[in-house]
Amino acid sequence: MHTTPLTADLIRGALELERTAHGLLPHRLPARARAQCADPQLALMEAQPSGVRLAFRTRATTVELDTLPIKRVYPGVPPRPDGVYDLLVDGRPAGSASLTEGSTLTIDLATGAAEHRTGPVGTVRFTGLPDTAKDVEIWLPHNETTELVALRTDAPVEPVPDRGRRVWLHHGSSLSHGSDAATPTTTWPALAASLGRVELINLGLGGSALLDPFTARALRDTPADLISVKLGINLVNTDLMRLRAFGPAVHGFLDTIREGHPDAPLLVVSPVLCPMHEDTPGPTGMDPAALAEGRVRYRATGDPAERAGGKLTLRVIREELARIVRERSAEDPALHHLDGRELYGEADCAELPLPDGLHPDTAGHRRIGERFAALAFAAGGAFAHRAG
Repeated sequence: MHTTPLTADLIRGALELERTAHGLLPHRLPARARAQCADPQLALMEAQPSGVRLAFRTRATTVELDTLPIKRVYPGVPPRPDGVYDLLVDGRPAGSASLTEGSTLTIDLATGAAEHRTGPVGTVRFTGLPDTAKDVEIWLPHNETTELVALRTDAPVEPVPDRGRRVWLHHGSSLSHGSDAATPTTTWPALAASLGRVELINLGLGGSALLDPFTARALRDTPADLISVKLGINLVNTDLMRLRAFGPAVHGFLDTIREGHPDAPLLVVSPVLCPMHEDTPGPTGMDPAALAEGRVRYRATGDPAERAGGKLTLRVIREELARIVRERSAEDPALHHLDGRELYGEADCAELPLPDGLHPDTAGHRRIGERFAALAFAAGGAFAHRAG
């Protein structure tokens, strides 16, 4: 077996690679951004490699990848499934695998206290690949921090040649991160990227799409051909700001992105339907009755009457985002708006309800991904190919 050094030219979708005692830890925010926020939720989410994959060209029929994942454990809640590694050969699904080995991070949902215990490195192994020159991708678990330790194959590997695909840079909340999708290639951004035939960089950050200036700077400084930002739900979840602050914060976020990408198509996506927060502000809380039954379910804890004082709801946010984009687009014709309810609305919620009240399941991710591709990448969409 050939052991190939893990280098940046074999890894896509990460903004930075940190050298660790075991190997490489992919980050989806650069060190400068991470240093500007001490929130453990953000630290956990940006280090989960949603959209990050190894990509190489080889004749190998057997591929082994050693990794050290971090498994999250929540006492009193059913165990989370092990993260999934998806294998693609020439862009088509060719296998999946999981690891039981790894470290653990035990988080108390009531207090937020966390305990980390280091565990053993594990190996995912894929065999029976065709004995031909091919492009191989291994998509890392979207919801499990993963250190890359070693790559072994039974034939040499080389970086995938540039296929001339456009790069799509996306930022959003846990829905964009992939919460409750079964595998890394079935998150809605991964599905949409496949349908749109683009290279994905996914900065979906569970619980952390909060209009942070350091995130805007990361988007500004990342090379991309197409950019989208899906904003709103986390601002309600956290009850972070009032209407007075929201509009200027959105303007500042978009201004910063435009500093680095003055002419790229930039799509602002408002929240998909989430019944509990349509007209009821946050913060979002855990449902104690569900927890007592060993289930996770969320509930809105705000008061609809507080909207008069400027508290945000999803309906208010959608109206503001539509207004902001409409006004800015007069001077920025490459700026576009998409109402999130076109991706997942009332009829979709009736057919595919949110299992925990907040996140779609795998079927919901597929619908959203297919809808996004049809609306954004098709002729007339914000991301359609244009002459010249």
